[in-house]
Amino acid sequence: MCKMRAGPQPLNARCARPDWMSPTIIAGNWKMNMTVAEARDLVTAMIPGLEAVAEVVSVVFPPFVALEAVGGLLRGTDVGLGAQNLHYEDKGAFTGEVSASMLAGLCEFVIVGHSERRHVFGESDEAVGRKVEAAQRAGLRPILCVGERLEERESGSAEVVVERQLRWGLANVGSPDGLVVAYEPVWAIGTGRAATPDDAQLMMAHIRATLASVYDAAAAPDVPLLYGGSVTADKVAEFMSQDDVNGALVGGASLVAEGFVELVRNAAAVA
Repeated sequence: MCKMRAGPQPLNARCARPDWMSPTIIAGNWKMNMTVAEARDLVTAMIPGLEAVAEVVSVVFPPFVALEAVGGLLRGTDVGLGAQNLHYEDKGAFTGEVSASMLAGLCEFVIVGHSERRHVFGESDEAVGRKVEAAQRAGLRPILCVGERLEERESGSAEVVVERQLRWGLANVGSPDGLVVAYEPVWAIGTGRAATPDDAQLMMAHIRATLASVYDAAAAPDVPLLYGGSVTADKVAEFMSQDDVNGALVGGASLVAEGFVELVRNAAAVA
């Protein structure tokens, strides 16, 4: 059955549920993988299986160069499409960047503040906040990523770091409408170390409480919270069973059609 929460029915929602039920979202971030031809083949193989899982909003995030090709194949389906990044300016001398207005006609979602953007490319909290604002202004649904590194967790500052990132991300956003938040424990991504479902729930509850303080207690349950720490098909149900986990942001597990479809099915079983 669908996980029940207060709030409006989301964009691209496919579950036959009342308006006040929050979505389960499984987002597949392909990162810098797949040529255009490979992206076409991957999404073509995924579509039948994803459309068969009505309880979950499935979204794929191909590289920029494949957005239009993948979008054409998804047209008329219930599978959502998103971009992996954007610039906060609408236009200008920013070689290699893509603006929210350029993406608005191509996709519905955009990932903002991914841990790789923060820690590999040096994006600041302020820049992430400006990107969230730009995405929302253009009618895109931002997936705002937050999460702590290993040294921050071991020093006991994990909640402080995540709350800081969240508040900066929402500094210029007057309404949480359309917002999605993804918690990425950076220390559990590709390191061999694993976060437990309890770890995820404790941080998700803190995120939910922070959202209530930024906006209000009534609005906080409407924001879908995704877990993004090396999620696999055999583990997703454990995380999804937590009260404040509404889905997952998936990396490598979204690059194989059968595996991603299995992950979505397993998430739907507890949604």
